[in-house]
Amino acid sequence: MKRNKTLPVLTKAEEEIMQIIWQLDRCLVRDVIDNLGDPEIPHSTVSSVVRILEKKGFVDHKAYGKTYEYFPLVTKEEYAQSGVKNLVEKYFGGSPRKLVSFLVQSENMNVKELADLMKLLDKKEK
Repeated sequence: MKRNKTLPVLTKAEEEIMQIIWQLDRCLVRDVIDNLGDPEIPHSTVSSVVRILEKKGFVDHKAYGKTYEYFPLVTKEEYAQSGVKNLVEKYFGGSPRKLVSFLVQSENMNVKELADLMKLLDKKEK
């Protein structure tokens, strides 16, 4: 699903749960809880966050009686792309060049990393 608009930013809790849903692809709330690694988190809390993700358009569900199976509508790559687009617009005046320049200068990239980046840019140009 290709999107032209920027996706809503997820809260830390929403993103943590969304990461699990992306990993599992199709899951029940109890599957998410099992993957959170904290058995003390109430089912109702996780269920509420999943319903928020559904309202935001990130997931949908299929009902089997009273049991809901959730699945992602937005891919991890789409969310990452939207996040980077938002970052570039917000902090680099919409210029990907300024972002790359910032990364090269601030991240102390080594020669191999710079060469790999140049190869990606050349491939994109072709």
